[in-house]
Amino acid sequence: MTKQDLFNNILRKQSFLCVGLDTDITKIPHYLLAEEDPVFSFNKAIIDATAAYCVAYKPNLAFYEVLGAKGLVSLGKTIDYIRRNYPDQFIIADAKRGDIGNTSAMYARALFDYADYDSVTVAPYMGEDSVKPFLLYPGKWVILLALTSNQGSQDFQLMTDAKGERLFEKVLRTSKTWASDEQMMYVVGATQGKMFQDIRRIVPHHFLLVPGIGAQGGSMEEVVRYGMNDQCGLLVNSSRQIIYAGSSDDFAETAENEARKLQKEMACYLQWIIKEK
Repeated sequence: MTKQDLFNNILRKQSFLCVGLDTDITKIPHYLLAEEDPVFSFNKAIIDATAAYCVAYKPNLAFYEVLGAKGLVSLGKTIDYIRRNYPDQFIIADAKRGDIGNTSAMYARALFDYADYDSVTVAPYMGEDSVKPFLLYPGKWVILLALTSNQGSQDFQLMTDAKGERLFEKVLRTSKTWASDEQMMYVVGATQGKMFQDIRRIVPHHFLLVPGIGAQGGSMEEVVRYGMNDQCGLLVNSSRQIIYAGSSDDFAETAENEARKLQKEMACYLQWIIKEK
């Protein structure tokens, strides 16, 4: 999917919502456990309920890998289901990969050749040669960790060198030379607030994947005020707030209501772009 394709979907759906499929088998409605594949049954219901209101899905691979081979089967069925039924969706492998070059090449093959994701989250700590293998696939995206929403992000990401440059700023300035804004995005946590201004000074045109809305306390209004650009430039992720909004038989309907609520809020913010154009 190209950057323009993604932007077109955002305008068409009036949404920049990404639904995180962080499916924990211990949290899904108990009656689904009688299904042949409870995780896939849950995901299918969530996808059908939310697809009209989002432009992306982001399965977190850890929630599937923990179940071993069965979990990977459920994940594969989930990706196939989205591809067949909702081909306009941008699919993100939340895998946070990043290793020496030949290992990253294997990860890239697994995620892009075998599983057919549109993008993968990648950790930048090991540098260019650990990221480049993911950039060899036309039409595929790398979403590089830049400034995350967790409390521990302050341990390293905000460290300042002798010139006053913070580590996350170094990551942005260096990595944007590896690929253009047509192939690279960045993870920036919603809890970072005004820090989006600093990020936009370095990468004004890149898309940002923004977790941390809802359960983690991030503000949609701040993310939009400081992070949106003239092509939206945002994919705001919500996981628990949507998929676990309900825990009974009506869990899919409750998820749909939450997704619709976020989409309506996003539609209001997107009017800023439409008016300027």
